[in-house]
Amino acid sequence: MEKIVWLTEGGFEGKVNRNYEGMRNDSAWMCNLNATHVNITKAHLLNENYDLAIVTIPKTHIDIISQYPFIEHLRKKCHQIAFMQEGPSWYFQDFPLEHQIWFYNILMEMDFLFVHNEIDEKYYKGLTGKECKLMPTLMIEDLIKDLPKVERKNVMIGGNFCSWYGGFDSYIVAQELKCPIYVPTMGRKIKNEEHMENLNHLPYMSWVNWIKTLNQFKYGVHLMRTHAAGTFALNCAYLGIPCIGYEGLDTQEKCHPSLTVKLGDLVEAKKKIIELKNNKDWYKECSKIAKFNYKQYFHENKFNPTGKK
Repeated sequence: MEKIVWLTEGGFEGKVNRNYEGMRNDSAWMCNLNATHVNITKAHLLNENYDLAIVTIPKTHIDIISQYPFIEHLRKKCHQIAFMQEGPSWYFQDFPLEHQIWFYNILMEMDFLFVHNEIDEKYYKGLTGKECKLMPTLMIEDLIKDLPKVERKNVMIGGNFCSWYGGFDSYIVAQELKCPIYVPTMGRKIKNEEHMENLNHLPYMSWVNWIKTLNQFKYGVHLMRTHAAGTFALNCAYLGIPCIGYEGLDTQEKCHPSLTVKLGDLVEAKKKIIELKNNKDWYKECSKIAKFNYKQYFHENKFNPTGKK
């Protein structure tokens, strides 16, 4: 196996254990690849050589990160350096212009780029001309294998009421079920969300507790216009929960093909949620397909983004 160091804005250093309860997507990648995590501002402190450095550039504090020559330091210790997409492909265009240029120049210094979705592969290839590799969204199942069978009810929407998560779209569609609507609490939660009728906010929780909580729900709706890792659709698929979402996310399109709608098509999304409610056989079929395709495309034994053992 390649010796890998992974750099993000995170504060911890070292490996990610398979029993880590906060095993969200980036942690799962590090765990599977046996990568050593280092804060991006400490690249100059590396005292070992690595086959590959994977760099996740933060979405915030760019004014600080852009002043630090981490590429220069990594070249001294790492055979190759790869970029890891964080969030939607376009997010850097919200930076001030000088930081957009800095971000582009950083991409051009990379040996290759890891991306979330097939559409992102086309974007970054066209933007940079660099080799792009898919880094499939990943779940480490060790702590969630033996979840109890429960009577599922109600609907979970995938994000808060901001343009990033598209919570309002999901809320409008979920109302068609005439049942309590739940939503996780995230960093982009906006003021007065808690006053929305029939909307219940879950407290922030560890990833393991999130999966255990999600397991209690019958439906998922995540009409998020921002295409990123697609973890909500994947979490639902693992549990066999049918999830309605927009096209462009690999996890949505592959795991929930019959429940994927064109961007902005709330008419079709409403039709599908009503059909899920009224047609028990179709609900069961969507659930079965989601679980099967999760294993077919996203199970850990399929994960080999570097192309090497």
